[in-house]
Amino acid sequence: MFLHFGVNTFTDREWGTGHENPAIFNPSGLNTTQWATVASQAGISLTILTAKHHDGFCLWPSKYTKHSVISSPWKGGKGDVVQEFVNAATAQGIDVGIYLSPWDRHDSRYGHDLLYNEYYLAQLQELLNKYQNVREIWFDGAKDPKTQNVSYYFSDWFSMVKELQSSINIFSDAGPDVRWVGDETGSAGYTCWSTINRTSLSIGSPDITEYLNTGDPRGTDWLPAECDVSIRPGWFWHKSESPKKLSELLDIYYNSVGRNCVLLLNVPPNTTGLISDTDAHRLKEFRSAINTIFHKNLAEDCYVKVSSQRGGKEGGFGPENMLDSDHLWSYWAPREDDDGKDHWIEIWGKDGSLRFNVIRIQEAIGLGQRIKRHEIYVDGKLIIQGTTVGYKRLHRLNVGVVHAQVVRIRIKEARGVPLISSIGLHFDPFWHSRFTVT
Repeated sequence: MFLHFGVNTFTDREWGTGHENPAIFNPSGLNTTQWATVASQAGISLTILTAKHHDGFCLWPSKYTKHSVISSPWKGGKGDVVQEFVNAATAQGIDVGIYLSPWDRHDSRYGHDLLYNEYYLAQLQELLNKYQNVREIWFDGAKDPKTQNVSYYFSDWFSMVKELQSSINIFSDAGPDVRWVGDETGSAGYTCWSTINRTSLSIGSPDITEYLNTGDPRGTDWLPAECDVSIRPGWFWHKSESPKKLSELLDIYYNSVGRNCVLLLNVPPNTTGLISDTDAHRLKEFRSAINTIFHKNLAEDCYVKVSSQRGGKEGGFGPENMLDSDHLWSYWAPREDDDGKDHWIEIWGKDGSLRFNVIRIQEAIGLGQRIKRHEIYVDGKLIIQGTTVGYKRLHRLNVGVVHAQVVRIRIKEARGVPLISSIGLHFDPFWHSRFTVT
C-alpha cells in the first residue's frame, strides 16, 4: 500500500511548488497505527511512505534541510512521521518501504548536478541509516520540465542503497529488483513477462512504457513488474474526491495480480493524519470480495487428468500437486521427452456440471516463467486464447457464468517444459458480464 502524505495533503495539490510554508503541515490526529491496522485488515503485506515528494518537504527531521517537520507546528517541530510509520507497520508485521523523490522543487541545489546529487545521497544515507529493515525503496525519474538536462546519479544511489541495506528491493523504471509497469492505471499488458533487458531501459524515458508493460521473453534480467494506482482519482487526499468503486478495484486486481504483477494501491491519509473512513471501508470491501471469490476452488472437488507426468505416477510431479496449498515449490511437470509437444490439463466435474466464471493458472515461478501461449476449452469449445501466465494468471470469463463438465487447459508454446504449481476454478459473484450464456 502506497501512502502519499505531505504538504500537498494540506494545499489540495497533487504537485507542490516547493514554496509551501512548513507551518501548514499539522496533522492534529496523526495515527500511524491506524494506517497499519487498515493495511493489516486488508491483507496488505507492504506499505510505502512518501518520505519526500517533489515539493521537497521531508517527513523526517533531516539534518540537511529545514524544509521538514522540524519547521512545522506538528509536535512542536519534534515529530518524525517516518519513524512513527516504521514503528506502527513493524508492530503489525507489515514490511515498510520509502519513496524519496529525485525531483526537489524547494532545494536551490536542484539543477546543479554534483551539488544536488551529493545532497540527495546524503538524505538517502540518512534515511537508510536511521530506519532499518526497509523492504523496498521507490525511485522514479520525475524531473523539472524546465531542467530536463539535470542528471540523476542512479548507479551511485543504487550502490549506496545496497551497501547500507543489502536485502532491500529497489524499484524504478529499470529496477534493478522491481520494475514499473509503465502506467498508473494498475494495468499490466495482456502479455506480461517478468524478464526484460535492463540495457534497453532508461529511467524517466517516455519511450519505454510499452516495453515495461509487456516485458521481454528474451530478456536476461529478472525484473517483475509492479502496478501502482490510487484508490482515489488523485495520489494525495482531496476533500472533493471519493474512492473508486469496488468493481473498479476488482478490474484493477484482475489486470495486475491476475497478469503476473504486484499491486501497489495508494491510500492517502487525510489532513487529520488518518486514512479516511470511506477509503478504509472500501479497502475492507475489496479484501472481502477477493476472499469471497477465491476461498473456494471448485477444481479441488474434481478429477484432474494430464497429458503426461515426469517420472510416472510415483515420480512426485503428478496433477495432485496443482491442488495443494504450496503454490511455489509443488508442481505438475510433464515428461521431459514431451518437450515441444502439446501439454494439457483436464479438470472433470465429478457430480454434474461445474459453475464458474474465473479460471486461475499459476506457474512454479521460482523455476522461471515459461509459458508463452495457452488456450482454454470448456466442453470442447475454445473460450480463451491466452499468452503468458507467470506467478498468477486470472481469466475472468467475458462469456459470463459457465456451466460445464470439463475444462481443458492447453499449453501451446513454452520456453522449455511448463511447470504448473496451481490451477483453480472460481465463482466471482461481483462480475456481471455483458454477455449471456445459453
